[in-house]
Amino acid sequence: MDTQWPRYEVFKQDRPGEPHESVGTVHAVDAEMALQNGRDLFARRPKCHSLWVARADAITSKTAEQLAADDAWQADIDLEAPTETYLVFQKQTERRGMTFTTHVGEVEASSPAHALQQAITTFPAEQVFVWWVCPATAVTRSEEADTLPMFAPAKDKLFRLPNQYRTVFTMQKIKRGKDVIE
Repeated sequence: MDTQWPRYEVFKQDRPGEPHESVGTVHAVDAEMALQNGRDLFARRPKCHSLWVARADAITSKTAEQLAADDAWQADIDLEAPTETYLVFQKQTERRGMTFTTHVGEVEASSPAHALQQAITTFPAEQVFVWWVCPATAVTRSEEADTLPMFAPAKDKLFRLPNQYRTVFTMQKIKRGKDVIE
């Protein structure tokens, strides 16, 4: 018996009009709790306009290496099955450590494999390290009405950079044997 809560991927949008970006995961009993945990973990101090969460097991992921090595994943595609909307995410750079993937759009597909195939042709990019597709129905989103009560408390919290604390300089003075109180 598994005693661990399900894992949810958290996607954050900093400002309206910008894409949602994957910022990490949280464990929660349900999507609403995952939104709250995501807010507490990823939106307390940085700017945040919107959060999405999706169960990690609802996301289909393929790396560029996996796509190049084996195309057997395409064998499961049934074009006659009913379609649904899938969200498409890409990781196009290795530079940003905190952000894994960015939302690039939506496709209509009959399965995760079909959605991935559609995504690759619909959203071509010069270099994509990772592709994610997820049914839109599996994503829980913070609502516009929740924006102010959910994210406003973080705007009033004082955030200091490490160089704003005098601890480092005080410790250097102590080590040099200088008088700390000046």
